Amino acid sequence: MLKLYIGNKNYSSWSMRPWVLLRQAGIPFEEIRVRFDSFDPGSQFKATLAGINPVGKVPVLVDGELAVWDSLAIAETVAEAWPDRQLWPQDRQARARARSICAEMHAGFSALRTHCPMNIEARLPEVGALVWRDRPAVRADVERLVTMWTGLLRQHGGPMLFGEFGIADAYFAPVCMRLRTYALPVPAAVTDYIERVCSLPGVADWIEGALAEQDFLDFEEPYRTRR
Repeated sequence: MLKLYIGNKNYSSWSMRPWVLLRQAGIPFEEIRVRFDSFDPGSQFKATLAGINPVGKVPVLVDGELAVWDSLAIAETVAEAWPDRQLWPQDRQARARARSICAEMHAGFSALRTHCPMNIEARLPEVGALVWRDRPAVRADVERLVTMWTGLLRQHGGPMLFGEFGIADAYFAPVCMRLRTYALPVPAAVTDYIERVCSLPGVADWIEGALAEQDFLDFEEPYRTRR
């Protein structure tokens, strides 16, 4: 059986992507959670991942002797191994577009990721309001997301970005968490999409796991001194 190494569900956006993809696609796997204690070379986190992958990060998908790290590489590997799940759009142009926006997420949106780190259990509208006021780069990231999502939903008719659930929706699921946690202002069409994503069984299961952790890590939450 596949093994997927992940970090804390409340905080680890990169872990969320392949976990949601596998669960929502109905692909069986064993979850191995590696708690974020710190990311220092001598930490238990790094010791657990030593020998599993050379970068010492999560997520990691292990299939026998094969280890695949990096969420986008994992998504491509899963799509290739289970073509019947149709995790990329079947249409060639739509598939290229889906790959493009996933790569854009992978390499971009740094302001949103930096100033609004994923924290599923929290509701931080006051932090979001300050970020929105003081960080024009965050406003630009959200504007790009709104343009992207509304255009795709209009083009493909929903309910997901390319019609049915796929890699693109799993890839942007942590962004939905961020927009919700920090109450960043988005139009109704985007709010509705966020709610549909949160209602997906795979996403709902991840959220449930995140809420059950009750594991406050101060280095992940510089804006709070306690839960």
